[in-house]
Parts: sequence; structure tokens; C-alpha cells
Amino acid sequence: MNAFNRSNETSVVPQPMRDGMGGTDPGPRNVTLDRQNPDVLTPPETDSGTVPNLKFPFAMAHNRLQEGGWARQVTRRELPISTTLAGVNMRLNPGAIRELHWHKEAEWAYMLDGHARISAVDQDGRNFLADVGVGDLWNFPAGIPHSIQGLEDGCEFLLVFDDGDFSEDSTFLISDWFAHTPKSVLARNFGVAKSDFASIPEHELYIFPDKVPGPLADDQVPNPQGSPAHSFAYRLHAQEPIKMDGGTVRIVDSTNFPAASTIAAALVEIEPGGMRELHWHPNADEWQYYIAGSGRMSVFASEGKSRTFDYQAGDVGYVPFAMGHYIENTGDTTLRFLEMFKSDHYADVSLKQWMALTPPELVRAHLHLNQNVMGSLSKEKKPITR
Repeated sequence: MNAFNRSNETSVVPQPMRDGMGGTDPGPRNVTLDRQNPDVLTPPETDSGTVPNLKFPFAMAHNRLQEGGWARQVTRRELPISTTLAGVNMRLNPGAIRELHWHKEAEWAYMLDGHARISAVDQDGRNFLADVGVGDLWNFPAGIPHSIQGLEDGCEFLLVFDDGDFSEDSTFLISDWFAHTPKSVLARNFGVAKSDFASIPEHELYIFPDKVPGPLADDQVPNPQGSPAHSFAYRLHAQEPIKMDGGTVRIVDSTNFPAASTIAAALVEIEPGGMRELHWHPNADEWQYYIAGSGRMSVFASEGKSRTFDYQAGDVGYVPFAMGHYIENTGDTTLRFLEMFKSDHYADVSLKQWMALTPPELVRAHLHLNQNVMGSLSKEKKPITR
């Protein structure tokens, strides 16, 4: 890698040159973008062939501004390779409400900042209410009505949906339904006068301001049906992490969060100098969200094709089904990101473990490895390594 292209000095203009290859770029260009993507401007010599774009930053997504907050999304429209999952980044100001609604898709969420109150009612008439903070998750299965409200410090969160074609603009909103139902029908449905609906909104609210709610206990609605069989919330940061050389991982899927039956995830942390080892996933595409730090990912697509991308906080990454890849921490702070899968369980295959559990002579015959490499295979599997 050309160290010049990784310089943090803003005065240095990176050039697409490596080991006598390439040349300067004197023409019109976005130097800031080139600095953020040095492995696209100057690919490693191991990159080859045509691999689809596997990165899209939320910073480039259209932002929908509302009086109570904002929302932006990365779907297959923004990242065409992303066919299985889509993501929404949303901010609610203190007291603001993401109105009562439901989706055709399941909604999985990770709290990025602040605190929120979530509510839901399932198909059996059981209600759910909880307060969530940074590092907490929720999952509302498809068709389950729910809401989100910012608490005293407001909140920001990532939403992930189990369909790449999902659109945040096509959810089923209670205000939208009321606005498009004759008041005479509403009156018959609720057994009241038509005039009682004179003040309903004329259009959807989506995100709107309100006062900060009081204590959780004050919002509890007594219900003889009780709560859903499985909680819709999960405290991911309370989970004991799996510690590896160079970092940690927390895995959450239907085995420890039963409400999330269609989306599995891992929260990965890689320390400076660390690397998420060479591996692939045998059950689904991987949708990534980078929370903090900076990293580099190379993806092996078979047929002699490989491509490298650089990621920063707020970026979405993607790895198509079964493609081999690794992720390096390229910064001086912890790299933290989510790996997401449209699956009821998390699964990966380690290249090193595969080789370690295969007859040594068979491995040696393929790769002509020396004894040092062969000896390293006897060490235990470490998905995050230095």
C-alpha cells in the first residue's frame, strides 16, 4: 500500500499511483472523497476484475426533515447490490414521536445515541412498553404496530429491515389511514358521532413533536392479556462479549433474542492494528453499518475478482452471499461495526479453521505452505486477530 495515499495531512493531495503504476490526476476531482477512499483511488495490487460497489454512506442519502427530527435511508435504490436488507438512520428530538405505524417487513433496531420509549401490541392483543438506551436493540416482527418516542435527551438509532426494497416512505401510518377513511365510517367503527373526528390530521404526521413522557410506569396500560411471549427489546451491551486477540464480538439472533426471527447480527469491535480474519458466511448476504473508527475491507468474489473498500462511521457496507472477506482497523481508535444477516441464526466459516480441520498434506498440496504456516493452523479459531 502506498503510504502517501494514507496520509492524514489535509495539504497532501493523494494520487492514483503505486509502485510505478498509474499516474497523477491533474483534472477535476473530489480530493476529500479520494482521501476517504484511498483503496478505491489506488487499489491494492491484489484487487482484480469487476466487483459491484459495496459501500454507500448515509451522509449521501436524502434526508427527510420533520419538525420533530429527521430520517434518511439506504435501500437497494442507493446500494443496488443490497437486495436482502435496507437501513434507516433516524433522529427524534426530545419528546418527538415516530408515529404509530406498522410495516410489511420486520424492523430491527440499534440505539446509537440518547434514550427512547418504544411501544407495541401483538396479534394476540398483548401490549409491550420499554425504555431503551445506547446499545439496546428492538425487533418488531412484520405487521406488528409500534411507535418510538424520544425521551429527555432525544435519540438517534439505526433501523434495519429484512427487504432490500423497503421504503421508509411506504409504511402504514395511523394518521394516514384516518385521513383516508370517511368520517362516517370512523364514527360507525368507534360508536361515536361523526363530529368527534373533526380535528383529525388531514395528512400523515410521520415524525412530530410532543412533550417528553413521564416515568415508564405512568405510561403502562393495564392489560389482562399480559405481555408478548418474547420481549421486543434486548440489552446487547449487557451481553458478555466474546474476547479475541485484537477485539471482541457480541452475537445476537433468535437463539438469545427470540423476537428477532428474521435478522441475525454481530456487534464487532476491532482494536487498532487488529483484523477480522479471512472468512465467509454460508447462510446469507452481509449488511454492515459502521459505528465508529475507520476500516478497510477486501472482498473475494471468485473468478479472480477482488475489490477493496474503505469505511468510516455512518457508512453502509455489503458482502454478497458466500464471498470471502476480511476487515482491518486502519485507524488509531477502536473500529466498531454491525454485521447483519437476513437469517434466524448467525453463521460464519473461518478460512483458518477450515484449513486446520483438513488433512495437512491435502492443504500443503494445494498451497505449498511451509511448516511455520502449517503450524499456525493448530491454534484455536480467532475470528478477530492481529
